[in-house]
Amino acid sequence: MSRYTGPKARVARRLGTNIFGTKGEEIALDKRPYPPGEHGRTRRRGNVSEYLLQLQEKQKARFTYGLTERQFRNLFKEASRREGVTGENMLQYLELRLDNLVYRCGWAATRPQARQFVNHGLVDVNGRRVDICSYRLRKGDVVSLRPKTREMSTVQWNLDVLDRQPPAWIETGDDGFAMTVRNLPVREQIDVPIREQLIVELYSK
Repeated sequence: MSRYTGPKARVARRLGTNIFGTKGEEIALDKRPYPPGEHGRTRRRGNVSEYLLQLQEKQKARFTYGLTERQFRNLFKEASRREGVTGENMLQYLELRLDNLVYRCGWAATRPQARQFVNHGLVDVNGRRVDICSYRLRKGDVVSLRPKTREMSTVQWNLDVLDRQPPAWIETGDDGFAMTVRNLPVREQIDVPIREQLIVELYSK
């Protein structure tokens, strides 16, 4: 398993947005709203090259969903081979990751926490335990928390305090601990601040 373990606030400041959804990133962006490094204060965000904009969008998507460079490139290649708009296909694949759905359902506060839940075997798919974060869900799949997981104080706090509503492509069960993939997500239902066309342009060079 490979994941980013470096300073999250540094990534957020470089990309200019709260990537991992933590409070520390918000504080860092408020206190130092400029890129990190010795020359961070003197850099102009508006005066950047086209390549840098494309690279930043790719990094936003990669860090947001917790993929390595190789994983992201392979996912993009798969999206480009499929019929339809490549950028939208890519975002759809990212949204259908199991750890992302755990986050979307409000069971986890952040995607890294959702990734941890899946890695620790706290999630079932169609009644079977799945501990692979990149597991791609399909239409009709039922994702649920295991019985003991539902009693965890962390999960209860996330549900009560965050009160995050699942997007329209996810159908909520009666008890809130089981979700069904009603439809495959379309671009209008994906609220991540990513300009996928710039990523397509970057990889098309």
